[in-house]
Amino acid sequence: MSLKPYKTLIRDAQDEFIVNKSRFIGHGRPCETEEEALAFLAEMRAKYRDATHNCYAYIIGANMGVMRYSDDGEPGGTAGMPIIEVMKARGVTNCAVVVTRYFGGVLLGAGGLVRAYSQGAAAAINASGVGVMHPTSRYLMEIPYPLLNRMDYFLKDEPVQVEDRTFTDVITYTLVVRCADEAGFLARLTDMSEGAVEPLRYEELYLAWPEEGAP
Repeated sequence: MSLKPYKTLIRDAQDEFIVNKSRFIGHGRPCETEEEALAFLAEMRAKYRDATHNCYAYIIGANMGVMRYSDDGEPGGTAGMPIIEVMKARGVTNCAVVVTRYFGGVLLGAGGLVRAYSQGAAAAINASGVGVMHPTSRYLMEIPYPLLNRMDYFLKDEPVQVEDRTFTDVITYTLVVRCADEAGFLARLTDMSEGAVEPLRYEELYLAWPEEGAP
């Protein structure tokens, strides 16, 4: 894979808060294309059609080549720009943030709006989690039942994510490991199982892994 690692949001998530009786809802979502970002925006506008404003920003491309934002009726420069500035400061791309406002009857002023929409963007990003996209391998791995407890104990300390376990005549794990960690993991797995487990590598992809020190 030739794509360089880049930061993005890990999951679709939201958080909210109140400022002088106005309710702000920050919602973030990973989006790999501008079409996905616009679909997310349309979804949020429909969900919060009764809101006063649905301000947004999105950044697309590993090199942040596409950047768009909107104040959605708030005074110019008080909403969309603060949202995208928070996103740029966190270094995230291929994602979108919508900050919804339900006006509470108290005017915040330009400075108050900038602070509120910046807080909304930060809340969305923190709720969604920041990850770094890494080349990643996905494996299927079958183990016999007597090895179950030992395997789970082993995997707890390994740099892998277990995506699924199915129980039939054997236990089948689906897991992912960063390509950079792959060789070491496989060697330790062979040692632990004394060669009894032979994982099948069936896919290579880019996947968001939690950023060191991220909320």
